[in-house]
This record gives sequence, C-alpha cells and structure tokens, in this order.
Amino acid sequence: MISLSRQSEPARAAMTVDGRRLSYLDFGGSGRPLLALHGHFNQGRTFAKLAQALAPDWRVVAPDQRGHGFSDRGPDYSREGYVHDAAALVAHLGLSQTVVLGHSLGGVNAYQLAARRPDLVSALIIEDIGAEVDNDLSFCLTWPHRAPTRTALVEQLGGSARYLTDAIREYPDGWGLAFRPQDMVTSHGRLMGDHWEDWLATDCPALLVHGTQSDVLTEAHAKAMTTRRPHTHLAQLATGHTVHETDPTGFAATVRAFLDTLALQPTGRQPE
Repeated sequence: MISLSRQSEPARAAMTVDGRRLSYLDFGGSGRPLLALHGHFNQGRTFAKLAQALAPDWRVVAPDQRGHGFSDRGPDYSREGYVHDAAALVAHLGLSQTVVLGHSLGGVNAYQLAARRPDLVSALIIEDIGAEVDNDLSFCLTWPHRAPTRTALVEQLGGSARYLTDAIREYPDGWGLAFRPQDMVTSHGRLMGDHWEDWLATDCPALLVHGTQSDVLTEAHAKAMTTRRPHTHLAQLATGHTVHETDPTGFAATVRAFLDTLALQPTGRQPE
C-alpha cells in the first residue's frame, strides 16, 4: 500500500551551470536514482509526495528548471538548454542508470534527454504530454507581477491560484510568482511542435501516464505513442493534466508498479 503520510524536508542545494544557479531538491536515501522534472509554472517541490511514497527504494532528485522556483532565469528556453541542464545535474551528482520522470514540459525534456544522452537514462516516466505539442499558455500573461499582500495576489490570480501555491513568493516590492509569465510563454513556444523523432529514438522501458480528462493529451495520441514505441506501457487515471497533484496516491501507486518491473533489470532495459 502506498502511504503519503510521512513528512520529511528534502535537502535544497544548487549547482552552477554556465554561470547560472540551478537549484534542486534531493530527497536523499540510498535507493536507485529518479530524476523528476516538473512542468511550466511549477518547481521540484511538486514531487514531494511522490518522493515520500517511493522512499527508501528510490532517491528522488527534483530540480527547479531554468526560470522556475529558486533557479536563475536562462539565457534562453531552448530544447537544448533544458536538456543540457538536466544532463549537467545528473553528472554533478554522479548518478547512473537514472530513471527520468517528467510532467508536461518536463516530460518532453525527459524523453529528449534520453534521445540525446541515452547513456544517462535507464527508463522513462512521462506524465500527460505528447510527442506533438500544440496548446497555448498566453493566458498567464494576465497574471499580476506584484501585489501588496499574499491575499491580494491570490485574489488577482483567481481560479489559477490553486495550481500556483508553491510558486507564490514574498519579494522586497510585494508578493509575486517564482517565474515570469513572459518566460513561460517563450519557453512554451520552444516546446511546441512535432517531437516524434525524439520519442521514438530510444527503446528503454517507458511508462506514459495519461489523465483521461486532460486538455493537453488525448487518448488517441497517448495510445499512438505507446503503440509506436517499443517497451512502452500506458496507464490512465481519471484526472486532468496534473495527474500527480490531482491523484497523488493513484499516481504514486502507478509509478511504483512500473518501477517494480525494473527491479530485476539492472540496466533498465527490458529483455527482447
């Protein structure tokens, strides 16, 4: 049974990548490494419940990707930039045979890391993002830059506030978000497009988690991704796009079941 009741404070650390601060949470332990990459507007802390559920068998490391959380803004938000940061963190920590999990933006970053650096990735867990990305984040440009109080900021964010709890910060000039909305729009613009070549570039074991009520990934596209790529399993949960937040227990159980299939595969690959 998956338990999400244990609370532990992960170690926050940082490394320097090309002169920029890349902050990350290391949930620690002696288990096998799992790199968890968040989506737009989010940060590494979003995977805290998953890390607790997977301990002690898995050591979860969750960075705040460039332009998010406690990490510096990037000089750009290119596909190459995100992948470079992830590879640099894996090398910095001396990890090997790493399972890489990613939600949304982080999901594409995960399978592109595998495509470009297959030596670093033993398995993939992709949460609700496709091999083609075509949606819009421009709505975030209406969010306030600063507000005099936290309450005022939450009120101005409206219904979006519930998805941004971890991103709310107090600054010297008021309350704001731990990212710049324009950066998110720029980043998403570089994310959009056809990434089938990257998705199909590797055949390490992969789990695709689809929220059946998602407005980002359709069931037909999810099934095509699992049909076309070897060693890929599809799991569906009755949630929207943020499966790990909406159903943390179900998500953790689904991820754990997949990880358990890797236990007898030291190289992270499935037998032919």
